[in-house]
Amino acid sequence: MQTIDFRYFPLAPNDVMLDLGCGEGRHCINAYLHENIISIGVDLSFRDLQTTMQKFEPFASMGQGKFYLQQVNADKLPFADASIDKIICSEVLEHIEDYSIVLAEIYRVLKPNGLVAISVPRYWPEKICWWLSDAYHQVQGGHIRIFKSKTLKQSLTNSGFILYKRHWAHALHVPYWWLKCLFWKSQDNSRLIKLYHRFLVWDLMQKPWLTKTLEKCLNPVIGKSVVMYFVKQ
Repeated sequence: MQTIDFRYFPLAPNDVMLDLGCGEGRHCINAYLHENIISIGVDLSFRDLQTTMQKFEPFASMGQGKFYLQQVNADKLPFADASIDKIICSEVLEHIEDYSIVLAEIYRVLKPNGLVAISVPRYWPEKICWWLSDAYHQVQGGHIRIFKSKTLKQSLTNSGFILYKRHWAHALHVPYWWLKCLFWKSQDNSRLIKLYHRFLVWDLMQKPWLTKTLEKCLNPVIGKSVVMYFVKQ
């Protein structure tokens, strides 16, 4: 499931692209397949990095660039100043206590006129999840804040970035998470949740025109993630 839209985040040959908080590798692997680049995925979780490598192996021969993974802390990136062309930070900042340090690190390592794509959960769908279940966000490594997009945009503007595109994503996933929160304690045995999950997997694999169009129409209203694209001044 890809949150960042590469139509608004164009990769060029020989770019060095950093996926900050890559999780299980959905964006750094897609970027590697997208263009002849150096794709670097970093995360604090070594387990997630192991999963990323396992997922990457079947695609290793399909790209022409290079692919690297490293365990790092987002508030102290092991890269030189102005050494990265593009940075993705997707569904990460809501987990971090002082995200301003991470924004400062992104600004430091990004080249002048470099691009950064950032996504976080949208305010009101996320607020309903918190309202339905405390356990949803009170797990280890869970969400510690709910962003308002205006606040996040201002934080990046204050850090020296200029917004050039914004959109929303994953509207069809919102009811799934509401159901999980509503039936949190019994979610593993919920037939309704299992059926909806099967629908989401089918939609992801088959990409039918009907659900693609439906989600495109619903994203501005109920999209689960807000995605913003910035350029470094």
